Amino acid sequence: MVKILTLAAVLALAAGCTTMGGSFCEVEHPIRPTKADVAKLSDALVAEILAHNRKGEQLCGWRP
Repeated sequence: MVKILTLAAVLALAAGCTTMGGSFCEVEHPIRPTKADVAKLSDALVAEILAHNRKGEQLCGWRP
């Protein structure tokens, strides 16, 4: 009985580790930092946010 309960607990924990499926447009959203946020971000992170949002514009029709 203990082995069955242990197995059930392990399987329940493993099920919680699955990733969300779906297309980019189904699982992502625009990143809209405030001006205060942008002032604190590194140039590299700003570039990553811009790339993410541009991809969303092209694939999903996001508007600025």
